[in-house]
Amino acid sequence: MKIAVISDIHGNMEAVEAVMQDIEAKNCDKIFILGDYAMAGPEPQSTVEYFMNKKSDSRFTMIQGNTDLMIADYNDELYRTLKEKAPVMAEALKSDAQLLNPVEKEFLKNLPIQKEVKAGGVKFLLVHGSPRKNNEDILPDTPLSEVEKMLENVDADVVLCGHTHIPCGFQTESRKTVVNAGSIGRTFFVEPNSYPKACYLIIEVDNGSCVFQHQFVEYDKEQASEKLAAREFEGADKLAGMLINPEIRHF
Repeated sequence: MKIAVISDIHGNMEAVEAVMQDIEAKNCDKIFILGDYAMAGPEPQSTVEYFMNKKSDSRFTMIQGNTDLMIADYNDELYRTLKEKAPVMAEALKSDAQLLNPVEKEFLKNLPIQKEVKAGGVKFLLVHGSPRKNNEDILPDTPLSEVEKMLENVDADVVLCGHTHIPCGFQTESRKTVVNAGSIGRTFFVEPNSYPKACYLIIEVDNGSCVFQHQFVEYDKEQASEKLAAREFEGADKLAGMLINPEIRHF
């Protein structure tokens, strides 16, 4: 069995199309989506509509990211709070909440925060950030002892996460595996002597054992960047630049 794991799409339909083409070419049996479908991207509404149309496809299992709920439950207080920490992201959130219609927001709001899936003799737990919080980071330099604490109440064999936009993996002393799938829509990981590519995860499952391999897919970043820069909110040009040169995580 072959499973594709996608996270942190952030409204980047150029990346979605390239990655889905790659997934179809690899004949994946299941596709797990770990959230953050729309926020601060080139085409938030088209992206949400795309995944709404996948609800009837039995290959897809989808969960909610932290920014999905922010869009669905947007209010002025949330905007003001975010504005103090990340002013450009606050403007993007406000714009996204205005763009998405009630049906699209309801889709994001009703996605499960976590999901347990059994496949090929393996129990997977799908989360966005960590099993404790959907906005908690699991990074390459997160101490293993801290990862172990995050898994204290988890009985799954494999935890799949995203949120940080940086791929990584851990094997714990309790024999649990944690893998961060990275991001297809706005990766913060760049291979040496290369440039940003859409990053997702392939898992090959055989009789209870797993082989994990991150995939890096080229897509039209210039087109995506141009679409994002054309959005009418303050700082859209800065976010557009991050698709080409991902120097920092938030503005």
